[in-house]
Amino acid sequence: MTYSLGTASMATAPPDGELVLAADAGPLAGIEDTINNVFTPISDAFSGFVFGELTVFGVTFPWIVAWLVIAATVFTLVFGFVQIRNFKLAIDLVRGKYTSSDEPGEINHFQALASAVSGTVGLGNIAGVGVAVTVGGAGATFWMILCGLLGMATKFVECTLGVKYREIDANGNVHGGPMHYLRKGIAERIPNAFGRGLGKTLAVLAAIMILLFGVGGGNMFQANQTFAQLRDVTGGDSGLLGTDGAALIFGIILAIIVGAVVVGGIKSIGAVTSKLVPAMAIIYILASLTVIGVNITEVPDAVVTIVKGAFTPEAGFGGLIGVLIVGFQRAAFSNEAGLGSAPIAHSAVRTQYPATEGLVALLEPFIDTVIICTMTALTIVIAQPQLWIEGQRTVLAGGDEPDGVTVTSQAFAEVLPWFPYVLTVAVVLFAVSTIITWGYYGQRAWLFLFGNTSVSRNIYNLVFCLFVIVGSVLSLSSVMDFTDAVLFLLALFNIIGLYIMIPVVKKELSEYKAKIRSGEVSKIDKKADA
Repeated sequence: MTYSLGTASMATAPPDGELVLAADAGPLAGIEDTINNVFTPISDAFSGFVFGELTVFGVTFPWIVAWLVIAATVFTLVFGFVQIRNFKLAIDLVRGKYTSSDEPGEINHFQALASAVSGTVGLGNIAGVGVAVTVGGAGATFWMILCGLLGMATKFVECTLGVKYREIDANGNVHGGPMHYLRKGIAERIPNAFGRGLGKTLAVLAAIMILLFGVGGGNMFQANQTFAQLRDVTGGDSGLLGTDGAALIFGIILAIIVGAVVVGGIKSIGAVTSKLVPAMAIIYILASLTVIGVNITEVPDAVVTIVKGAFTPEAGFGGLIGVLIVGFQRAAFSNEAGLGSAPIAHSAVRTQYPATEGLVALLEPFIDTVIICTMTALTIVIAQPQLWIEGQRTVLAGGDEPDGVTVTSQAFAEVLPWFPYVLTVAVVLFAVSTIITWGYYGQRAWLFLFGNTSVSRNIYNLVFCLFVIVGSVLSLSSVMDFTDAVLFLLALFNIIGLYIMIPVVKKELSEYKAKIRSGEVSKIDKKADA
């Protein structure tokens, strides 16, 4: 995820506070202060509930993390480790080996995966991991990987349902996501007034949560962080982008770019993200591999440190439970498994078998958490940046951890002194892809709430682009803290529905696998199909 990187107690303050750009003194600053002052009590109360903490064996953690991890574990067991048994099939599906071009939907499996990944891969994989291995020690990496593996099962369940209950309008546009499968699926499973009422209520609440976060965390925060990072590397207040006027111009340019893509719908988004996501992943992974390659002899020791730290951590890190919780919470906040956002993008896939996209979707936490987050952690553990070493000492002594993005940046700078510029490119790519994806998510929620008409769609697109500009100029920290909490409240509504619809997903998977075994569904010669 590209927001709410928090601390060990899961505070929702922006991850790299030095980069969050508030308006300069003057009218804009006054507007920003007024909005923050009015909204702060609301934000604090709401965040206090969503990120309220439980205490287990003396270690405190947010209940929402337990809610996500328990669900992931249940789905993994109920579906017999579907993420392991069907991993190769998922890869084949992404490669288009089982889906012909004439099946219903708007985009192919790879584009759907890229669109969804673009909404999750981001600063959480950079700064969030830096926080995890500082607060929880190197051992947090092990538990982060485990949580990512478990989350693959949750993604399978919710994205299968996303396709199962999607709607295709007269223009061929697909409408899917939790607002649709909660409404229709729960009513189908509980065919009475209570079931219909519960489904509608959860669906409306889910749509509202998605819309609110789409405008705040998925839009304004991304725009703000992008401009702040660019401003920082170009000289800060005295540099090229050191005025409010520069922020406004940047916001307008970014809004035009985002608008051009979002207006084109999921086909346009899929076309952009299918190129953007691999590009930004390659840039970041190559940088990680460079650091690891230069220190290749240190890799075995780093792996031993991670595994040893997972099971025999220092007491100052909270013991075994403390390190486990830190790893789990960072992974849960990074890959969005169970939040219900990804099924919106996955619902638009070209397929007649819902389980196919559920299988493709399970690759998402693997890419986001198991690969990218792990490479970040391994890079930090190998490079041993001074800030990380000192940060761990500070945490063990009861102090605050250093800024996560700075820890990661320093780790890369040990081998790549120019890495801050690469990080800037990564931040820009991550943020733009996230804005684009959440623009689409928010649009689907808007149309569900206010009607699927061209007028409604145009109003939303205009409002969303205007908030890109607002986010570039104003930080509105309390508003964005509120939208962070909103998104994770979505997990409460979504997972209730997932539990109820487990039998539906089981049936879809068993029927699809039976068709493969019988030969009714077979691998496609893509050249012949084209």
